[in-house]
Amino acid sequence: MSNGYDTENSVDLAPGDEHVEGGVGLRVLGYLTGLALAILLTATSFFVAGTDLVWQPSIPVALIVLAIAQMGVHLVFFLHITTGPDNTNNVLALAFGVLIVLLVIGGSVWIMANLNHNMMPMDQIMQMQR
Repeated sequence: MSNGYDTENSVDLAPGDEHVEGGVGLRVLGYLTGLALAILLTATSFFVAGTDLVWQPSIPVALIVLAIAQMGVHLVFFLHITTGPDNTNNVLALAFGVLIVLLVIGGSVWIMANLNHNMMPMDQIMQMQR
């Protein structure tokens, strides 16, 4: 009975790396492409933030778009998150990590807002001490 993998010539590989066709050179080229895109997006972000050539109210939107593009480059070129069927576990782990981060940040903001609302103002505390 076959499970679709060659058991005679099997090597310990991570999931998704079973079919390596290009070798080391192709992998290095992929990493260098990702590095070049990341450097280009970073330099563009600094250029947008520091120049007067861009319409001032559009700078935050441009930086957000460049940040999302930077995240996409990192996910595809360095974390190898793709739409292939062998990356389902990676995508689910990434989604779970994002959920946990959002819950921690959202809960912290909620607690701080609640504390800010329920705390007595400082000037009333000073009047009570007199």
